[in-house]
Order: sequence, then C-alpha cells, then structure tokens
Amino acid sequence: MSVCDDLSEFLETLRNMRLVDDRVVYALNTSIPTQSFAHKVDASATCKDLFTQLVNNHNARDESLKNCLDSTVCKVQKLTEERQTDPANQQVVRALKREQTKLRELQTQVNVEEVIRGRSLKIYNERCRAFYKPQLHK
Repeated sequence: MSVCDDLSEFLETLRNMRLVDDRVVYALNTSIPTQSFAHKVDASATCKDLFTQLVNNHNARDESLKNCLDSTVCKVQKLTEERQTDPANQQVVRALKREQTKLRELQTQVNVEEVIRGRSLKIYNERCRAFYKPQLHK
C-alpha cells in the first residue's frame, strides 16, 4: 500500500517534511549572529547549509505531491470509466467520490506548498542576503 492511498498518513508525512520550513525563523535566530557577534560565526556557511536544506526539502515535498497527484488522477479516471460502464454500482460511486475528495485535498496542498515556500524563502533572504547569495538554476 502506497503512502498516497491513505490521505491522513500522507498529510502527516507532509507535515513532518515541513518542519524545516516551520523552524526557519528559529534556525536563523540561533545561527545568524547580530552585527556585534558576526566575527564569531561563519554566517555564510550557515546560510548556505540552511538554503540547501530548504531547497532539498521543497524538492522532496514537490516530488511526493506530484507522485500522489498523478496516482490519484489515474484512479479518478479509472473509476470514472467504471462508473460510466456500470452507473448502478454504488461501490464504484463511493470509491470515485473518495478519490475526488483526495484529489481536491492534494491540490489544496500544492497551494499550501507555494505559500510555505514563499514565506520560508522570504525570511531566509531577509536574514541571509548579506552572507550568502544562492545561484538559482531554473
């Protein structure tokens, strides 16, 4: 059974994967010094490491969401075809509704990801722009 089959489990996995983003402010506050202590810490290396963690985490979540979305879209299409061939089959109708609900929730999570990513990168840039400027390739 795939993690995508159980929506609650998948949402819990996403929540755990979002911990880096949830703690970005704390990580920056504890690792990036104020001006008076800047000489005691390698802020450039710290910012680079944090950026790498953020990007790797964002990519992993994007990949997980994409895989579950693709899987759910295929299931919805298959169940839609089954319902068209046998509209009286209530088991298929219920399964289709369940998968459509899951699909809507996954699409909502894609939007949540955009908000989280934007917030984390904004906070990161505010605190680290003087110490590390990542080379973005897209």
